[in-house]
Amino acid sequence: MTTYKTVNPANGTTVKEFETLDTAGVERVLAAAHSGYLTWSTTSPKHRAEILHKVADLYVERADELARSIAVEMGKPLAQAKGEVQLSSAIYQYYADNGPTLLEDEKLDVPGAEESVLQRKPIGALIGVMPWNFPYYQVARFAGPNLMLGNTILLKHAPNCPQSALLMEEIFQQAGLPADAYINIFASNEQIADMIADPRVQGVSLTGSERAGTSVGETAGRNLKKVVLELGGSDAFILLDTDDMDATVQSATRARLSNAGQACNSAKRLIVTEQYFDEFVTKLTASFGATTTGDPLDENTVLGPLSSQTAADTLIEQIEDAVAKGATLLTGGKKIDGPGAYVEPTLLTDVTPDMRAYSEELFGPAGVIYKVKDAEEAIELANSSAYGLSGSVWSTDLDNARTVANQLDVGMAFVNEHGTTLPGLPFGGVKRSGVGRELGPWGMDEFVNKKLVRVSKK
Repeated sequence: MTTYKTVNPANGTTVKEFETLDTAGVERVLAAAHSGYLTWSTTSPKHRAEILHKVADLYVERADELARSIAVEMGKPLAQAKGEVQLSSAIYQYYADNGPTLLEDEKLDVPGAEESVLQRKPIGALIGVMPWNFPYYQVARFAGPNLMLGNTILLKHAPNCPQSALLMEEIFQQAGLPADAYINIFASNEQIADMIADPRVQGVSLTGSERAGTSVGETAGRNLKKVVLELGGSDAFILLDTDDMDATVQSATRARLSNAGQACNSAKRLIVTEQYFDEFVTKLTASFGATTTGDPLDENTVLGPLSSQTAADTLIEQIEDAVAKGATLLTGGKKIDGPGAYVEPTLLTDVTPDMRAYSEELFGPAGVIYKVKDAEEAIELANSSAYGLSGSVWSTDLDNARTVANQLDVGMAFVNEHGTTLPGLPFGGVKRSGVGRELGPWGMDEFVNKKLVRVSKK
């Protein structure tokens, strides 16, 4: 059976292990989630909002405990971990504040009847399959809107984040959420496939790899279940021009190295017009070279380890493949000696389509810089990726930047910022980056029955 365990990626030490559900356990949680739905769905939006308010408050009250847990489990530096906890709290707060209004009936101006009303109703028990890179935030994006709707949740977290997964379940119950409205499950992939097929489950949301999304999407489709898939990304950071190269380089460094580069929407492809290319390369190389790794439990650490030795090995293989085929290594490119899963901040240029680094997602502190002639070539290169999550355009000419942003084949395009996430902004991609949207009112429009009630005189 799949073992859920906390392995500190900073030193390779196994902290604690947990076993997956047995067959009886799978049936027990399915029955509980369905039974819980029959009750939770009948509660008032006002009551659900009150509980989400308490959840948001508890995230603030327990921020240190929550942050330390993911620092140990997946290596996120404490300062960044506390930022994630704060964002998660804000998401629950958003749905508590706005949820009741978003659930109000909508009268439709359609003739021929006394009344046509659109109601937004829950649909049942849902499965969430979540990744390790943002253990709280990813869950909040899914759980916040769906608990507000009246759906119930079976949450399968990544096997390396069991203790933070249990903390979230504990906080929901501490806030007064019924125990069968949100159930943490330590389940294998095979068990999840069986659960998706079960008629008591009405949908599944997955944030993770393209491979995982393909598998879950196939199972859901075969069983006519709704899916939301937030998958990989190879986001472009397009520099057209700048009047402050130092500030731009600082933004690029942060956009690529935050969370050790382990974000689906981090800036993985740095596309620079030729006029600014040399200066950008020189200064970004110096910035990456000056970024040191450290213990994620140290408040001053900026760059922690990757989530596992396997993740570090995969990234090194991609880098070495590019160098062996002719790419230029500007800085980094090696694992750091010691027991932890640390990789040097790495930059590559001269990457070509025959290299893995050109088409594959680099999930770690490694970026690729490309030189382009102009905005048109930048757009063509940016859109050549099979992914379409987000991208950013940097320029002093906002009209030109907006024109370029409008032509990016992505779900989210930014001008002079990258990867901004706020509770009221939609999150999601196109192409192989997934389907569906999370956050804002759009997050409540996925797993919902938009029910028409039309009343006519006899």
